[in-house]
Amino acid sequence: MDKTVKLVKDIIKWDIIVLLILAGVSALIFDDKMEILKGYLFGGMIGILMFFLLARTMQKASEMAPARASKHATAQYFLRMVIYAVVIFIGLKADYLNSITVIIGLLSIKFVIYFRQVFCNKEFFKKIFSRKEDD
Repeated sequence: MDKTVKLVKDIIKWDIIVLLILAGVSALIFDDKMEILKGYLFGGMIGILMFFLLARTMQKASEMAPARASKHATAQYFLRMVIYAVVIFIGLKADYLNSITVIIGLLSIKFVIYFRQVFCNKEFFKKIFSRKEDD
């Protein structure tokens, strides 16, 4: 399996786990359970789809000439931003969605990537805990 495909699948798996944990905890704490669960589901699924779109864009751009790749990546970036704006607008206007959980669902994949990079990178911790004399 391609290394990139494996990484994308792993990040999505962890994102789904994080979303399930957040939805479960939120359902226990708050009264409007269905609004919260629908918000996590809507935001999380759109976030995952945007991550797939980003991965596909980068894969295609890596196979193009530099000038064409730049135009392609820029166009795809603006498309993703428009989709994010529409999703946030729907999350704010729809009575059956909790807008905060929609935004958390959209951002959850980014948090998974950040935490994965920080906590799964042994070189990061070695660099933090190394003494200046050792360098």
